[in-house]
Parts: sequence; structure tokens; C-alpha cells
Amino acid sequence: MRIGFETIDARCGGFYTANIMETTQTFALIGGSPLFRQLLNTAQLVAATRASVLITGESGCGKENLARYLHTHSPLANRPFIAVNCANLPENLVESELFGHRRGAFSNALNDRDGLVRTAHNGTLFLDEIGELPSAAQAKLLRFLESGEILPLGCDRPIHVSVRIIAATNCDLEHMVKIGRFRADLFYRLQVVPMEVPPLRERAGDIALLAEHFVALAARSHDLPEISFDAEALRAMRAYAWPGNIRELKNLCERLTILCSGQREPLGAENLPPSLRAKSTAQVGGGASSSLEQNERDMILRALEQCKGNRTHAAKMLGISRYTLLYRIKKHFSGEHGAPRLEPSV
Repeated sequence: MRIGFETIDARCGGFYTANIMETTQTFALIGGSPLFRQLLNTAQLVAATRASVLITGESGCGKENLARYLHTHSPLANRPFIAVNCANLPENLVESELFGHRRGAFSNALNDRDGLVRTAHNGTLFLDEIGELPSAAQAKLLRFLESGEILPLGCDRPIHVSVRIIAATNCDLEHMVKIGRFRADLFYRLQVVPMEVPPLRERAGDIALLAEHFVALAARSHDLPEISFDAEALRAMRAYAWPGNIRELKNLCERLTILCSGQREPLGAENLPPSLRAKSTAQVGGGASSSLEQNERDMILRALEQCKGNRTHAAKMLGISRYTLLYRIKKHFSGEHGAPRLEPSV
């Protein structure tokens, strides 16, 4: 493994943690489940290249962590990694923020600005929530991907920039292309290598490893003793649907580390939030897998009810793509008379 990564336990078939030295953020790619190992195998192949990557997955499932892994294991590892949340870019300044401007190019442009693309020169530019990029900026990004050149606002000469683009989204970009909200040519340019990060509920076998890692991080961060979980608590955590994915698990581990640090015995299910304890008791009749499926069914039904059957809005509420929601509706309700009523064209 390269600098910044170390193998923690080879017995689990792939358990890695990483500290990125140029930032204060500590992140991890951790797991041994088949889905995780498949993702990691693909990441190891892709990382060695400069190919554009489109990472998809629900909110909180670790898309930026994967992007940082790809950068740190690439030939650009010692170069800048610039992360940009496209949804947070001011709409009237998106082009300036990304591609720069020259002094006097517009009102209040008092100084030259390189822009984030140029700042990432010879490194990696991570464009998170790429689906939120306005159409004008999409056109400029496409031009850059095709030519390797940018034209800052107020500049009459293009500038060559060498940057690897990794984009990420929790939206269904294919559907956005169909309805005209995202450029088809840009979509295919970004999706040289598509990678989907599975939600935590589909890799429940990794929860114990992730929880152990996040507890250790929280203990170090707050200078507290580490906590642990007993078998009953871990069963409840594996049965839970984790709508907030890894981010939700990380926050839970930090909260329990702070609140239960004086407890020497492993934490039981009674120490978990009520939502997790409820799922734990639900599994007695049908096992963890049936409880997990019921959780998904309930979440989908609640979201569709609140969105009055609108699938696009329900998918956004659940933090998943519209395609993923349609797949799960078909999985859970196909052939049932009680299937949720949906608006057919939305």
C-alpha cells in the first residue's frame, strides 16, 4: 500500500484505513463484505489511471472517501486534491469559482482569480453533487474535458490545465439527462468508469468493523476511553436500515463514546437509540434479514405517502437515486395488491 494507507487486518479480506496528510479529515475505507471487496478491487484498478470517474450512491455512504482513495493511490498522489460541493457554489459565481476570472471581468472582480480547476492543476478535482451544476457551467466543464483548456472570465486566451476529474452524485443522472436537466455529452464524458458505493444496509457484515473504527476515532478526538458493543447491540445495528448510511453510524459511535465513556462493560441494545432497539425486537419473529426488508418497505411507503406518490421527490427524501427507488419498489411490492400507488410519469 502507498503512503497514508496501512492494512489493519488481512484476515477480513480487505480492511483498510487512511489518513490523508494534506487535510485534517480522517477517512476510512473499511470492510470485508463481498460488496466492499468488489468495490475495493475496482478502485485499485481505476486508481492507477487518470480516467474520469463517476461515483454514485446514497447520501452518507462514503463517496468522497472513495474519491480520496482513488487520488491517494494514483500517480497524482502528491499533487492537490480539491473537493468541491457543486450545490454550495453561488449560482451567479459558479463559472468564476470553477474556471477563474480576470480583474474587471465583472462588478466586484477586483483581483485575478485562478479558479478551482486551475488550483487542482496536475492533481484531482472532486466535483461532489455534480447534478446540481448549472447548464452554463456544464457546457464549460464539457469543453475543458474535451480540450484540456479553460477560458477564465475576461480572458481572451485559453489556459491549458491538466486535472483528473472525479464526480459524485446521489441523483439519477440518466433520468436527469432524459428530462433535459443534465447534458448527455457531459454525462458520458464523466462516466468513463462508473462506480456505485453500496448503502450500509447492503453491507451489514461491515458494521462491526466500521463501528470499532469510529469508536477509536471518537475516543482519540475527545480524549476518552474506547467503548465496545456486545453481541445483542451489534445484532440490532445490523438489523437497522441506516438511512443516513456510514455518516449516521459515525455520529452514533461518537455520541455513545461521549455519553457512555465511563461504562466498562460492552454496551448493550438498551444503550442504543429507540429506533435501533425497535428494529432489534422486530427481528425475533423473522430474523435480521426479514427485519431489514421490512424497514426498507416501511421507509419507502412513508416517503411515497409524504410525497403523494411522486417517485422523484420520494427518492430525494430517501437520499437515493430514482432508479434505485424504482428497483426497490419492484423488489418489495411487485405483484402485491397493496403496492404503493405512484404517479406513472414522475
